Amino acid sequence: MNLSLTKKELRTIYREKRMALSQDEVVFLSEKIFKKFILQFNIVENQKINLFLSIERFNEVNTQIFIDYFFDNKIRVFVPKIKNEKMISVEIFPDSEFEINKLGIKEPISNIDSNVELDYVLTPLLYCDRLGNRVGYGKGFYDAFFFPNSKIHKKIGLNFFSPNEDVADVFELDIALDGLITPYDYFEF
Repeated sequence: MNLSLTKKELRTIYREKRMALSQDEVVFLSEKIFKKFILQFNIVENQKINLFLSIERFNEVNTQIFIDYFFDNKIRVFVPKIKNEKMISVEIFPDSEFEINKLGIKEPISNIDSNVELDYVLTPLLYCDRLGNRVGYGKGFYDAFFFPNSKIHKKIGLNFFSPNEDVADVFELDIALDGLITPYDYFEF
């Protein structure tokens, strides 16, 4: 029987685990996650991938290695931006300019919502269980972005930790991921 914990409990546990990682561990594990992603999915030129810009102070998976690879291989890169309290997807380029928003998150200066079909949305999280239930920071931006959006082919979480506990308090508006990549495994839901 699996241990079942609330999002609040899981958020606390996995935020502490992630903050206990050294910068060297974050870099090493991020590179393993990147390699696992490249091996798992056949990414080709002109595909469209939305991914988060890492918040270094939160020890998030370093997505700059993904972005550099995507630009080098002519893969279109999109990142989230909060506009009017909703998340939109903005295409970026090697010369795009960025700013820090009121939540302390780096995002593009551009406000142009791409409104295109996305092959992948690489999603930040603190935890994900064996059913794809994601625990983020609790603001609900990703669930709202996912919900009516049929233009997203695959929602893939990136995390340093494998699923161990179940999320006890999943709500009907919580949108499960399609997959999770950790440094050592890929889980499909």
